[in-house]
Amino acid sequence: MSVQMILLPVFVQVGLTFALLIGMVFGRRKALVSGETKIRDIALGEPNWPKSTTQIANCYRNQFELPLLFYALIALALPLRHVDLFIVLMSWVFVVTRFAHAGVFVSSNDLGRRSTIWLAGVLVLLVMWIYFALRMLLLI
Repeated sequence: MSVQMILLPVFVQVGLTFALLIGMVFGRRKALVSGETKIRDIALGEPNWPKSTTQIANCYRNQFELPLLFYALIALALPLRHVDLFIVLMSWVFVVTRFAHAGVFVSSNDLGRRSTIWLAGVLVLLVMWIYFALRMLLLI
């Protein structure tokens, strides 16, 4: 496996995180400029942003939860040379679930669909970790 093939899904996930950050910044700026939100209402971290901006901010914050386990797995597996086609393919499946999760999160925010997609990502990542652990411990 080339390093580029291994890191591409990581870069795409990082891109999603930055896209959400930029969306959050623009949404907050728009709310402040339009007067929809006043500085005094958010100056101490109060959650007084418009709903759509809050959804993007929450989705952005969510990128520092489950994806950290993904980053840690790749950061361990790459230098230990335990990345193979299975890990790369599962990485892409994980990243697709993150994009789907973010899409629901910032649009309809349908908790049922969002939770199902989140669970799919969790299961994919769990399988990746089990596979990696077995390869490391049992040298499969």
